[in-house]
Amino acid sequence: MKTPINITITGAAGRISYALIYRVAAGELLGPDQPINLQLLEVSSEMAVLKGIVMELNDCIFPLLNHVVITDQPEVAFNQADYVFMLGAKPRVLGMERKDLLQANAEIFAIHGRALGEVASRDVKVLVAGNPSNTNALIALKSAEGLGAKNFTALTYLDFHRAIGLLAEQGGVHPNFVRDIVIWGNHSATQYPDIHHAQIKGSAALDCVEYSWFVEEFIPIVQQRGGAIIEALGHSSVASAAYAAICQMRDWIVDTNPDSWISMAVLSDGSYGIEEGLIYSYPVRVVAGEATIVRGLDISEFSIEKMKETEAELKEERDAVKYLLEGEG
Repeated sequence: MKTPINITITGAAGRISYALIYRVAAGELLGPDQPINLQLLEVSSEMAVLKGIVMELNDCIFPLLNHVVITDQPEVAFNQADYVFMLGAKPRVLGMERKDLLQANAEIFAIHGRALGEVASRDVKVLVAGNPSNTNALIALKSAEGLGAKNFTALTYLDFHRAIGLLAEQGGVHPNFVRDIVIWGNHSATQYPDIHHAQIKGSAALDCVEYSWFVEEFIPIVQQRGGAIIEALGHSSVASAAYAAICQMRDWIVDTNPDSWISMAVLSDGSYGIEEGLIYSYPVRVVAGEATIVRGLDISEFSIEKMKETEAELKEERDAVKYLLEGEG
């Protein structure tokens, strides 16, 4: 039997976590022969819910689930963690502004970042999904002494999947035949879903769809998808967010196709003129578990303008939490 891998999930009593936990326990993340330990973190008031989740996990008799810890202490939850899903955040609700969400969640990610720096594996992979995820990832990274950019990413796959699905529908193909979409920037309504380099069944996407559809429908639909789901359901994405988190973490663990790319929010190194030090979604390839920004893509003036718009929002978010970033990391 292989040595169990430690997987931490924060906000473990929340909707997204509930959709995620059982899929991870069933082996969807690490495969059918890798045993795992689950380390579930929540606030004290939700411990009864976590006990119920453990009851369900026990009733599922997952062959790969070795041990479960439930706790309200970050240092316990992150102890020797190999993979972390940071879902613990106050959710966005109808009518809430992003700036309100940022202030409500910033301190949580500073505390969790410090705990990660103290007790997690030095090779830990931390996927931040709690919104606003890009800037929360930056706060956690800057607070995690001893860890670095290679250890953190923010969830982009939810937008990535939405863009792939929409382009596939317009092109009349299965999503499997769509590749090389880029999500630039923030996980917000300013993100830029870019199909200039995308392909549909090996043909340039912009040869398969109308450019006016790309600008007038595709971009705003992807940008506003989260808000549309909140309006329809009364709460933010759950099942699609959990699935996206599993897929992004899995593709971060396993090497990507060297002839293609994925989109992940990583620490900017200044590529494509984006300010260094922001957590910004780029096209990336993963080799040996390390995500590297794809460089050298031709960028149109239209795309540069859109990329700068989402960069500006990330700079505003960063500046709003500078009190947590200065002197950290």
